[in-house]
Amino acid sequence: MTLWSSTRPGPLAGIRVVELARVLAGPFCGQMLADAGADVIKVEPPTGDETRYWGPHYLDNCVPEDGYPGDSAYYTCCNRNKRSIAINLGSSDGQEIVRRLLSGADVVIENFKPGTMERWGLGYESTLRSLNDRLVYVNISGFGKDGPDAGLPGYDFVVQAAAGLMSVTGEVGGAPMKVGVAVTDLATGVTAAFAIAAALVQRGITGRGQRVDTSLLGTQVSWLANVGSSYLISKIQPRRYGNAHANVVPYELFQAADRHMVIAVGNDQQFARCADVLGHPEWAMDPRFQTNVARVEHRDELISVLQGLLRQRPATEWIKLFRGRGIPVSAVRTVDEVLSDAQVRHLGLIGTYEHPAAGIQECIASPIAFDSMVNENLGPPPMFSEHAEEILKDLGYDRHELESLTAAAAVVIPVGAKFPERSGSR
Repeated sequence: MTLWSSTRPGPLAGIRVVELARVLAGPFCGQMLADAGADVIKVEPPTGDETRYWGPHYLDNCVPEDGYPGDSAYYTCCNRNKRSIAINLGSSDGQEIVRRLLSGADVVIENFKPGTMERWGLGYESTLRSLNDRLVYVNISGFGKDGPDAGLPGYDFVVQAAAGLMSVTGEVGGAPMKVGVAVTDLATGVTAAFAIAAALVQRGITGRGQRVDTSLLGTQVSWLANVGSSYLISKIQPRRYGNAHANVVPYELFQAADRHMVIAVGNDQQFARCADVLGHPEWAMDPRFQTNVARVEHRDELISVLQGLLRQRPATEWIKLFRGRGIPVSAVRTVDEVLSDAQVRHLGLIGTYEHPAAGIQECIASPIAFDSMVNENLGPPPMFSEHAEEILKDLGYDRHELESLTAAAAVVIPVGAKFPERSGSR
């Protein structure tokens, strides 16, 4: 198979990834690899990745209509720099296409229910390891590849509940609350990307790939971090603290004269400076507040006094004063404020790409800065099955075979103005 020519050489240049994954965790993992220079081929079902339909908000000229599944804002957040082909994995011809893809691939990512890949003749132990012993096979499941809950479907919201995250998120005395973005999916994508990098390093030593399994449940349980550790040590059930911290005071949300802000005092020296800014340097020697242990014990008393003082000035004035003394602080900024922020822009966290149908678009770029590459020349999220013909030709299929595969509904090869040619090496 001819190696895809990336316009963004990076640490993973020369690595081919086949992404048999949908929605968020798997595609986010694939996007991380693509951002690092890998050739990521996104294999979609004939109806397209589900997130293509998850509006509102679609790229111009890319709403779901006339058989096109759409390019939603949700879909674009985790699919840039990839190529797309839509394959019917339930057909024998579609399965053969995937086998050909995987025979020359370095990594495959899949998130199907346990047993699905085996049913399609694409199981790692039964087929793929002998087909390509250098392949790193990565399964992302909701609840693990085996065990009593292995067959359960896993969505981020469900796993936030099942893994305890919601039980410690929300207002004191209020209902459990999910996090505002799908953090369990995203964390699992990051975990899988790390696992792939580690497996590729080991392959460089041994010459052999391996199977790697991770799950939303496993990732989120591990991300309970200090909350889980506290329970294992104390056997005391963690509770919700709203925007406060269970172990550090003051470390929470406050209302300034005009808007909300957060102050995060991480040690006793910072508290002394905080007290000085607030006009009460004596608090640093007050037995109730002198140490963090004491402040946690007298939490309600201290927070009540702080809140009364902080309401007296606008947040911008407090932030200037606190930052001048090295105290971590921020206004609670809205998304539009964040994405126009000078530091965010300086770090290159907002990138651009040229979409063949929608034109120049901004996107949230990778937060990883490699010396060998920059967040420029980003490839757009692929249109539905946009690269099917080039991928199939690269696999050795001729024109007659392409027509037969299309007629048999084994693959979708788009035609017409809805799928314009992209210029350049992609």
